Amino acid sequence: MDKNKFELLSHIQYPSDLRKLNVDQLPQVCQELRKDIIDEVSVNPGHFASSLGAVEITVALHYVFNTPEDRIVWDVGHQAYGHKILTGRRDRFCTNRHLDGIRPFPSPLESEYDTFTCGHASNSISAALGMAVAARGTGSKRHIIAVIGDGSMSGGLAFEGLNNVSSTPNDMLIILNDNDMSIDHAVGGMEKYLINLDTNDTYNKLRFKASQWLFSKGYLNENRRKGIIRLNNALKSALSHQQNMFEGMNIRYFGPFDGHDVKEIVRVLKQLKNMKGPKILHLHTIKGKGYKPAEKSATIWHAPGKFDPVTGNRYIDDPAHEPPKYQVVFGKTLLELARQNPRIVGVTPAMPTGCSMNIMQKEMPDRVFDVGIAEGHAVTFSGGMAKDGLQPFCNIYSAFCQRAYDNIIHDLAILNLPVVLCLDRAGLVGPDGPTHHGAFDMAALRPIPNLTIASPMDEKELRRLMYTAQLPGKGTFVIRYPRGHAEHEDWNCPLEEITVGTGRRLREGRNTAVITIGPIGNDIERIIDDIEKEHSELKIAHYDLRFLKPLDDKLLEEASQYQHIITLEDGVRDGGMGSAILEWMDSHHHHPYITRLGMPSDQFVKHGTITQEREMAGYDNESIKKAILE
Repeated sequence: MDKNKFELLSHIQYPSDLRKLNVDQLPQVCQELRKDIIDEVSVNPGHFASSLGAVEITVALHYVFNTPEDRIVWDVGHQAYGHKILTGRRDRFCTNRHLDGIRPFPSPLESEYDTFTCGHASNSISAALGMAVAARGTGSKRHIIAVIGDGSMSGGLAFEGLNNVSSTPNDMLIILNDNDMSIDHAVGGMEKYLINLDTNDTYNKLRFKASQWLFSKGYLNENRRKGIIRLNNALKSALSHQQNMFEGMNIRYFGPFDGHDVKEIVRVLKQLKNMKGPKILHLHTIKGKGYKPAEKSATIWHAPGKFDPVTGNRYIDDPAHEPPKYQVVFGKTLLELARQNPRIVGVTPAMPTGCSMNIMQKEMPDRVFDVGIAEGHAVTFSGGMAKDGLQPFCNIYSAFCQRAYDNIIHDLAILNLPVVLCLDRAGLVGPDGPTHHGAFDMAALRPIPNLTIASPMDEKELRRLMYTAQLPGKGTFVIRYPRGHAEHEDWNCPLEEITVGTGRRLREGRNTAVITIGPIGNDIERIIDDIEKEHSELKIAHYDLRFLKPLDDKLLEEASQYQHIITLEDGVRDGGMGSAILEWMDSHHHHPYITRLGMPSDQFVKHGTITQEREMAGYDNESIKKAILE
């Protein structure tokens, strides 16, 4: 792709180059930057609509502030492709999300312009406040800006950060990139509040000028600022008949402004730049701005895959000739169960489309609850419903469920409440990398009392486990399954109960047995077939453990008779299934030679394709084959 095709962008290597331009040239920079993102992502898939919507904010921030000395803390890295392109990575942007290429989300490990990790949502305000306090403590004059958007303000951590911002001396600026979206449409009281927030332009301009005059006269120092803000709040409440929540917390509020008017954003940022005390600048944006298909269907174009940038046609596989994705099997099975069981409800933290709960939501909207980007609340909310008679299926991506660890213990497990936790995207996830790998759920959840933990080997087992989990008396039930396609096209099997704590012997062997949990067992079946074709004298046993908790004593007793046992799991190996089997063998005085395969425990697996990631982690097909033969 020709990197010199743009009149202005081709000469911008770093923000210092951007700052040499006249402000009247910035709209053209935005246009070229947006075109560059469209051209690149169309052939190298990634997150798309969010970055298009944040182009003007990105350009304005790097134009006004002296980055990287001034800190921009991004919330949700989906917004930050424009930021990467403007900060020395344009020539390498074609490697985005590839092995050893640009990371999928901002990371200080990649660039000094990336100030914090932001794979998950809602952490920018807390991190930026920490940096603001550090700047004060070290006497630094740097500016600190948090950019929060894509529905992240619904997360509990954002509110915790705001509460602390209001009471801790700081001069930070919070940019609220308000596009009424996360991946699906944003929900909840905060989003409605932002939509309905008073937007009196005359009042905003008058207050803005007044604040500048007060600042120039020295009346907005730390001691006088809060009293003036309270007077301002009272005046605004009287005029608009409403209280601004942010200013009620003694955080100055400005806006809403048009988030796609780059020259206006620059003007406002320059005036806010040296204003003392915490401030919020509210900008309205359109997710997918500048690309009509993405503007019309922002959810689909959040991460669209490859597409034709001219026509907008997406290059997608033919679903009629491949198995469905696990998430689709989950969504259709949940609806099937909900039709049979009126107690079933669905809960998702802002991912109804991603986890396919939108299938049930379409038919039963009053029985599906999208709680926003709030994983901890999703779990506790599910516990409350279960306590009084409902049967929640709470679907959270495995990596995001880490945020709800205490809620699982305190609000589900202690009372053994009948909640089904469905952990989507368990295991390695490919180009999204370390922030999204479902690596730790088995190791983290295994020690918790009262949990049943299971992982299906295929989509039919997923259906049967979902059916089993909602039967009376099953308590808190965890089902983990991966991203990607299932094994079979004919997935719609009968719904039958699986006895909790039972696995399966899939084939007998002589000296070596392989124990797996989850869909990776299908890879083992194929690998053993290949080995036995090449080495007819070998006969290798294979057990599908199916339940990590409770363990199948009978199955493990049988497996203990083999001289060599290989355990394989799509999760961190220390503390996970392999560790559980080691512990079981030791406590039952069996001592076979055990080789554990899984993700390494002392390092994060880099982003790449799942095949590349498994190779790095040491459980790709060749590594597994080698372990068996040795």
